[in-house]
Amino acid sequence: MFAMLGTIMFLSKLLMEALPNIHLLGMLTMVYTLVYRKKALIPVYVYVVLNGVYAGFNLWWFPYLYVWTVLWAVTMLLPKTMPKAVACVVYPLVCGLHGLAFGVLYAPAQVLMFGLNAEQTLAWIAAGLPFDITHGIGNALVGLLIVPLSELLQKLNRSVGSKL
Repeated sequence: MFAMLGTIMFLSKLLMEALPNIHLLGMLTMVYTLVYRKKALIPVYVYVVLNGVYAGFNLWWFPYLYVWTVLWAVTMLLPKTMPKAVACVVYPLVCGLHGLAFGVLYAPAQVLMFGLNAEQTLAWIAAGLPFDITHGIGNALVGLLIVPLSELLQKLNRSVGSKL
């Protein structure tokens, strides 16, 4: 099940590559986390490994080892019993903020791999800001699917008697 969910993440990214920084990854990470909690890391890392196998385990790939974990962790910290009306606002907002912060989250790896100083790091973040804004908006919009998809996945798990 988790291999399939990770593969869905990977295929969704491939299918949406024509759109700059717009994808379903943040939304799927949050859906999987809401439904499977700690075990959601399994499909997330299936995606990360598949991405490396497909595109190459190059320097760009190493930040993927932690940037999705940040979103998973923030989602884990959200209250489990959040009212649906609140969740419909909070989840897309969190998803959007993760996209907006992607360059900042990626920056520590840039510092370590390329020895950037503070000024260079800020310049690198600023240069990527237009892409991060697009990323944030895209994530917030697809984040509107988090509540209905997590409810659907929970319902499907109950109908098949899943022990996941």
